[in-house]
Amino acid sequence: MIDPRKLPQILYIESSDESRALVRRLLSHKYVILEAVNALDGFQLAEETRPNLILVDYNLSNITGSEAATRLHKILPETPIVIISANLANGVRERALAAGAVGFIPKPIDDDFEAQMDAYLNGKVEELEDAEKHLHAYQQELVEKLEDNIRQLSATVEKNKHLLQQNERMFNMLERRHRLLETAARVGQMVTSILSVEELFKHTVNIICSEFYFYYAGIFLISDDNEWAVLRAGYGLAGQKMMAENHRLYLDEKSMIGNAIIKKQAKIALDVAGEASRFKNPFLPNTRSEMALPLIVQDHALGALTVQSDQLNAFSEDDITSLQAMADQVAISINNAQLMFKLEAATAEIVRTKTFEAIATATGEAIHWVGNKAAPIPGSVKRVREDLLYILALVAQVNEAELDNEAIRAALETIKEEAEAKNIDLKKLLAEMSAMKPNRLRALVSVESLMEDLDIAENSAVTILSIKEGLIGPARKRNDVPVSLREMIMDTVASMGLPDGVIEMEWADDMPNAMVDPRQVEQVFNNLIKNAWEALGQTPNPKIRVNGRRDADAKFVLVTIKDNGPGIPKEIQDKIWVSFFTTKGGSGGTGLGLSSVMQIVNQHGGSISLESEAGKGAMFSVRLPVAKKL
Repeated sequence: MIDPRKLPQILYIESSDESRALVRRLLSHKYVILEAVNALDGFQLAEETRPNLILVDYNLSNITGSEAATRLHKILPETPIVIISANLANGVRERALAAGAVGFIPKPIDDDFEAQMDAYLNGKVEELEDAEKHLHAYQQELVEKLEDNIRQLSATVEKNKHLLQQNERMFNMLERRHRLLETAARVGQMVTSILSVEELFKHTVNIICSEFYFYYAGIFLISDDNEWAVLRAGYGLAGQKMMAENHRLYLDEKSMIGNAIIKKQAKIALDVAGEASRFKNPFLPNTRSEMALPLIVQDHALGALTVQSDQLNAFSEDDITSLQAMADQVAISINNAQLMFKLEAATAEIVRTKTFEAIATATGEAIHWVGNKAAPIPGSVKRVREDLLYILALVAQVNEAELDNEAIRAALETIKEEAEAKNIDLKKLLAEMSAMKPNRLRALVSVESLMEDLDIAENSAVTILSIKEGLIGPARKRNDVPVSLREMIMDTVASMGLPDGVIEMEWADDMPNAMVDPRQVEQVFNNLIKNAWEALGQTPNPKIRVNGRRDADAKFVLVTIKDNGPGIPKEIQDKIWVSFFTTKGGSGGTGLGLSSVMQIVNQHGGSISLESEAGKGAMFSVRLPVAKKL
């Protein structure tokens, strides 16, 4: 058996998953393949591992292969560097060699690739005629690129300065050109942390208009007598004027707002001039398209959100899903803000400010996290499809006459017929396979590789779906019944399989039942106990103490969960409740656990609080309404 420590090491710097996978399959039987997806990671990996050969894709993000070769040559002057490129324009090869590369390989990679690697490892250096001329051209290219970067940077600085002066918005560092779904998710995350009702209304319409470039946005809430949809916030000068005049619409199906609230469905007017149900607003003369989105929490309509554009046909039916998801988050935020105002009016502004700052740093990381989890899926699916075609070509060569089982013969015939119906030329594929080298053929029909790609796609999809469940779970309709929290928590702990002696439970004899949805509240205590256990990873003699009793306010039952872990730093205690904020780094945390816990508890009319000191553990106190006796 070959000792991998004695094999030559080849570092491949390439952003394409497919290209890296191909090189890995062609060379991994003979070399140790190191991989980096960008230039910076490649520089660091090269310096740490000092490989025998470095391959660099020419079209890297923010840097050319020639520039990367120059940097790598300075780090490892004795290591040969080879540029791989699909760009065969005049002068590209010459500039790459002038920059310090010993070779240039055009894409697509052919069957001589392995032999080429052997040659470069054995000292092959491609000759460059008129090297001084090409070096000058390369240096001129660097100067022009630097000048262009300076111009772009100067323009960006001026643009950001203008935006800061005009909008004074906290989120000016976020990218402005994300797709509609990403922007909707970001808006929902932004408004979720705002705990003051009036601040929530004002910021929501401003954020929606600035992020989506809408002409106008407004929030209507149902009046106490359930007869009117009352405007509570409007964007810009028009919104201020309508607020000053106490703008409201009668709650019936004749208006778009009333229709959306009553039917709990979004309504679109692609051309407002021809929409009879739309209120003709004199303060918004430039409106050409409008969408009314109901604000719903647990099947209860709070009001509606109107978004308007000065363009015709600005909305489509597909937009409803994305924008309604944003409206649902806004509705939950409004509901939470109203509850928080009633419970802690004196501290709401402080909490809002701190959580707002947390979202500014956590939102971009959360979107990047989800994007990273989704990124491997297309490449894995593509590779599975390619591998499956080759395997089908092999299967189709089985002689049906030699098969004893009639069902298997029929299945084989079906494979051939369906392949023909799909215009899959199995004979052509087989001819291609026959022309391949044995090592490459074995790599292409590897069952292990096929299963690995399927696992990648499955794991990515499951992780993304868990994010979805964490976001929408607390918003599901509740089914409240009298529940013994003592029995629920004991069953939850028993199913978690924690070591004996870790959990200590104490229950008051007069502890009443709680009026809650069993499924949602079980999730609350499962998350809290699981978080406590994970916090005890490095703690000797770990302990989690669960205590249940009637609260000092007899209308509530109180359950506390206390651990003897390291505690939660004071500076992040307000941030832990924010969606996507996590202290677990890359260990798998999504940052939705405590956010959903707070939503569930608040929606039950209860409350949750934290007490913690560094080195003295943490204690979460959950208060839930007592079930009334029949």
